[in-house]
Amino acid sequence: MNKDSIIFSTSLNYIITIVLLIFSFLFLHTSDKVNRQEHAIDKYKTIVKFVHKQNGKINQEFKKLLNDMNYELLSIEESSRVFEKDRKPIFIRGKGRDSFRVYEIEGNNYLIFGRVHDGFIIKDNEYSKKDTNIYLSSVFILLFFVITFLYIKTLKKLSPLKKLKQNFAKLAEENYDIEFEESSKKDEISLLINEFKNTAKKLKDIKESRNVFIRNIMHELKTPITKGKIVQELPKSEKNDQILKMVFNKLESLINEFANIEELIATKKKINKKSYYLADLIDEAKDILMIEDDLVDCEFENIKLNVNFKLFSIALKNLIDNAVKYSKNSKVIIRTENEDILIINEAEALKDDFENYLEPFSKKSSNESFGLGLYIVYNILKANSYDVNYRHKDGKNIITLKRI
Repeated sequence: MNKDSIIFSTSLNYIITIVLLIFSFLFLHTSDKVNRQEHAIDKYKTIVKFVHKQNGKINQEFKKLLNDMNYELLSIEESSRVFEKDRKPIFIRGKGRDSFRVYEIEGNNYLIFGRVHDGFIIKDNEYSKKDTNIYLSSVFILLFFVITFLYIKTLKKLSPLKKLKQNFAKLAEENYDIEFEESSKKDEISLLINEFKNTAKKLKDIKESRNVFIRNIMHELKTPITKGKIVQELPKSEKNDQILKMVFNKLESLINEFANIEELIATKKKINKKSYYLADLIDEAKDILMIEDDLVDCEFENIKLNVNFKLFSIALKNLIDNAVKYSKNSKVIIRTENEDILIINEAEALKDDFENYLEPFSKKSSNESFGLGLYIVYNILKANSYDVNYRHKDGKNIITLKRI
């Protein structure tokens, strides 16, 4: 195990804490035993002096004094019963005939002066055993389980760090498919993991947008490039030069627009919006698409929209392009219903759920693929506070742009 790791340090702290806890328990247990012995010695000083003054004489007065002091002199039969088994004294004090021993038997204290079988055996009737070891043991066990529980809980909280390290390695290899259990906890590690997941998702979006851009730029540039090639083959003239110049301007415009789209999809940043007429947006879309006016039937009310002009025009351009491409009569109708914008063409209904066509790399048949189209449309519309939905009615596909 790595000695510099947090888990190793936590485990080491746990072991040290448990060892210190055990030593504390042993120390308190020993101290308690010594304190009880010292207390007993202080308590029995008087009775020891009294017994020694008797010089081994037992009479009624002696017994009465013992009873008055809450002590009891045991008879031979009682002594034999109590000490029928070998017992070990709690402590021994004094030497020779002045010595005495204290035994603790069945919760009672017994003082023996001389030997067990021929000496005085006095029972302390006032003694009540208070076993503090039970309390010490209970506290020790409780602390042990609490510390162990906290240790296990801490390890559990730290366990995602190992997976986090592995995912950092995956991230370095541009693998953004990060797997973590969902957590609503607010501890530092959970917050770090959530931030890591958000970062990985953002990087994945950036990579995805890059892939969309690279895979589809040729598709979008195909029309102006084709027109440029055709013009290049035509006889040189001022008109053809103007057309060729216009083609290159459109190519430059498309590249700039793609850069804006890529940045929008990757960063999800807020865009600048102003109020524009729908007719101006449609005209811009047709100019970008370089489509003939008679292919677009404008049946809309010229409402004002609060949008980003360039990006919203690109979204309309993609919708018009797809509508014309898949239309049976190569035409598209643009209408309005209140604030909603409808893009309509005569075509077969989509074979799959509309939401699947909003994915950047949805695998559809070539005759039903929208390429970059709807993915870009969806992201641009969302940035402009619009939603897009689809329905098929009376042999027509109807895509509706609805203000959110």
